[in-house]
Amino acid sequence: MIWFRVRYRVPLARLQKRIKREKEFSSQLLDVKLLISSSLETDHSSETRVKLSIITALGVEGKASVAMGDETAHLPAIPRLEYHSSDGWQVEENNHPIEEVRLTVDPFDNPKLPASTFRAWLLGVSSCVLLSFINQFFAFRTNMLVISSVCIQIVTLPIGRFLAATLPKKDIKLPFTDWSFSLNPGPFTMKEHCLITVFAGTGAHGVYSVHLFTVVKAFYHRKINLMAAFLLAHTSQLLGYGWAGIFRKYLVESPYMWWPGNLVQVSLFKALHQKENRKRGAITRFQFFIIVFISSFAYYAIPGFIFPAISAISFLCLIYKKSVTMQQIGSGLNGLGFGSFGLDWSTVAGFLGTPLATPAIAIFNIMISFFLKVYVLLPITYWTNTYDAKRFPMISSNVFDSYGNIYNISRIINGKTFTLDVQEQENYSKINTSIIFSFGYGLSFATLTASIMHVALHNGKDIWKIWKNDREYSTDKLQDVHTRLMKRNYEPVPQWWFHLLLVSMIGLSIFTCLGFNRQLQLPWWGVLFACAMAFSFTLPFGVILATTNQGVGLYVITEYIIGLILPGKPLANVTFKTYGSISVGHALTLLSDLNLGKYMKIPPKSMFIVQLTGSIIATCVHFATAWFLLNTIKNICDTSKLPPGSPWTCPVDSVHFTVNIIWGLVGFLLPIPFWLLAKAFPEKRWLKHIHIPLLISGGNAIPPVHAVNYIMWGTVGIFFNYYIYTRHKNWWAKHTYVMSAALEAGVAFMGVLIFFSMQFKNINGIDWWGGYANDYCPLASCPTSPEVSVKGCPITQ
Repeated sequence: MIWFRVRYRVPLARLQKRIKREKEFSSQLLDVKLLISSSLETDHSSETRVKLSIITALGVEGKASVAMGDETAHLPAIPRLEYHSSDGWQVEENNHPIEEVRLTVDPFDNPKLPASTFRAWLLGVSSCVLLSFINQFFAFRTNMLVISSVCIQIVTLPIGRFLAATLPKKDIKLPFTDWSFSLNPGPFTMKEHCLITVFAGTGAHGVYSVHLFTVVKAFYHRKINLMAAFLLAHTSQLLGYGWAGIFRKYLVESPYMWWPGNLVQVSLFKALHQKENRKRGAITRFQFFIIVFISSFAYYAIPGFIFPAISAISFLCLIYKKSVTMQQIGSGLNGLGFGSFGLDWSTVAGFLGTPLATPAIAIFNIMISFFLKVYVLLPITYWTNTYDAKRFPMISSNVFDSYGNIYNISRIINGKTFTLDVQEQENYSKINTSIIFSFGYGLSFATLTASIMHVALHNGKDIWKIWKNDREYSTDKLQDVHTRLMKRNYEPVPQWWFHLLLVSMIGLSIFTCLGFNRQLQLPWWGVLFACAMAFSFTLPFGVILATTNQGVGLYVITEYIIGLILPGKPLANVTFKTYGSISVGHALTLLSDLNLGKYMKIPPKSMFIVQLTGSIIATCVHFATAWFLLNTIKNICDTSKLPPGSPWTCPVDSVHFTVNIIWGLVGFLLPIPFWLLAKAFPEKRWLKHIHIPLLISGGNAIPPVHAVNYIMWGTVGIFFNYYIYTRHKNWWAKHTYVMSAALEAGVAFMGVLIFFSMQFKNINGIDWWGGYANDYCPLASCPTSPEVSVKGCPITQ
C-alpha cells in the first residue's frame, strides 16, 4: 500500500468543504492517510481517511511522500488534480472509465525509473531462450511440459534484486559509438521486471509454423527446404507487428480497450514490489499471494500426481457403468458433463484461461451459449441421428471413415505430388466428424460475421472519429490518466517502424512462397489474400479480446477458403492459415503487451524493441530445437514405428495433421435486432450486455475443451466476478487478480517439479484406481448406431 502524508495550514472549514465537494469522484484503489497538523487546532494523532482524488484536488500548500519499496519521493501538493515532484513522481486523478482498471492500476508514474537496463536484457534474453527451448523440446513428448511466463516472473525477482546488490555501479561504453549503459543503475524496478516478463512471454508462446514442417517431415515423410521453413517461421511471426501498428491507436490508446487479462499481471507486479502498511487483523497483497501460492503448489501434487482422477469427477459414470447413454450424459470429458465437476485449477483455467480475468458479462454470455449448445442443440441432433450422428462419438476431435473407424489419412495422399488423391478418396470413404465438431466449424463462420457487425454497431462511431483524427474526441475521451502520463513522459513508437516492418515482411513472405521450388504450394496472390483477411479481422477481433478477454480465431475460415481455391494442396492450406490467421494472433499479442506497458508506464519504444527482439530470438530457438529433434530422433511422431514406451509421440502435431486434411449470413444479421432493442429500451440495461459473438462462439472450443472445463470455469468466474465483485468489492479489488496469479504460479511450479522428478523418468503416477486422469466413462466415446462396430463398445440394438 502506498501512503501519502500531507500537512496543511488552511482553515478546517475550508478543508471540510472541499472534501464534501469531492465525494463525487470515483473510488480509488489507494487509500490516503491524512494527518491534520496542530495548526488546525486538532489533536496531532487524529487521522482522517480520504481518497487519493480528494487529496489531489485540494490545491493547498504542503508536503507529501510516497513509498514504493526502496523507491521514495517527496511530492509537493499543487492546486490541480495532479502532483509533480522534483524526483520525477507524477500522480493524477484516476479518471479511467473502466472500474476494474481504476481499482487495479496506479494513477502515477516516475519516468526517471530505469526500464530497459542491462539487468533487464540479461535476464530477459536468458528467460526467452530457456522457455523457448524447454517448451519446444517437450512439445514432441507424450507428457508435454509448458512453462508459462509467470514462473519467470516470480523466479527473476530475487535474481534481479541480487544483481542490484552485487553488480558494480559502472558505466560501459560501446566501442565506436557514443552509447553507454550502467551495469547497475540502482534498485531493481518494477519496470525492469515487466520487460523481463515480456521477454519470457515471447519464448513461452509456440511458433505455429513449426507444426508445418513437423507434419511434412514426421507424418508425410518428405523433405522441406531448411531456408524456406526458417523464413516462413520468421515472416509469419513478424507480419502481425504491422497490423498492430495500424490499429494500436484504437486498441491501445482508447481507455475502453482495457485488456482484462493484463490486470492479473499488474496486480502481481504490485504485490511483488509495493510495500503496504498492514492493518491489524489483515494481510498485505504480498502475504496473500504467498499463502495462495504455497497452497496451490502443495495441493497440485494431488491432482497432478497422487489422485489425477479428481480433475474430472463424473458420478453418473460411476453409477451406470454399462450404460452408453448415461455415460454420454454424465461424462465431463467426452459427454455432456451433467453433474460433473473437477477439483483442479487446471480443469478451471487450463483450456479457457483464468476466469478471474474475464468480466462477468462475458462469462454469462459464454455460459448461456454453452448450455444452449451442449444441453439443447447437441442432444436433439445426436439422438435424432441428424446427419448420421450416431455412427460416431457424440464428442470427438478425430475424423472418421464411413465405418466409424479413425480415418486413414495416408491412404488418400499421393506420395509423389504431395496432393490429395481424389480417386483413392472416393474408393475409400468420405471424411466424417462428430456432430459437435461440425457445430464448431459451422458456427465459426457466424462468429466471424457477427464480430464485424457487433463492433461496427457498438464501436463503429468511435473508430471512425479516431480514424479521422477528431481533435475534440481525442482530447475528451482518450485522455484518461494512463494515456496522459504516457504521452507526457515518453516518445511513442514512430508509425514508420510498423510500416517498414509490414512491407518488408509481406515482400519476404512472397519470396518464401515463390522460391525454393514452390515447396509451400501457395502462390503470390495467396499471400496477399491472406494479408487482406488478417487486416480485415485484426480490429474486430482486437476489440472483442480487449473488452471480454475472449479471443476469436480465423482458423476455420482460412482453412475453408483456401481449401476451395486450392483443393488438394495441404501445405498451401496451412501456409495460408499461418499468414492469414496466426499473424492476427501475433498482432493481438503485441497490442496486449503495449497496453501492459501503458499500465506499467514502460517507454513504448523499449516495449516494442523487447517484443521484436524476443520474437526473433524465440523463433530461432523454437525452429532450431524442432529441426534438430526431427533430424536426429528416428521415427519421431510415428507411433506405429516407435518402440513401446517411446515418449516422442508429438501429440499436438498429430492434431494439426488431422485438421490440415479437413478443412454467414445469419451471424452478420443477428447483432442488429439486439442493438436496436437496446436503443429502443435504454432502461433495460441487460439488453446492452448481449454479446452476439460470444453467444455464438461460446462452447465452440468443444473439443478439445471438455464440458467439465466450461462448467468449472463458469462457476468460479461468476462467483468471483459477479457475487464477490458486487457484494465485497474492496476484497475483490485487493485480492482477486493476485489470487489468479498465485493459483497459476503454484500449479506451474509443482507441474515442473513433478515432471522433472517423476514423469521425465516415466513415473507418471501411483498405480491405483484414482491414479489415472480420466473420469471412468469409457462408453461415452462409443458410437450408438447398430450399423457400426467399434472395439470395446457394445453394439446398440
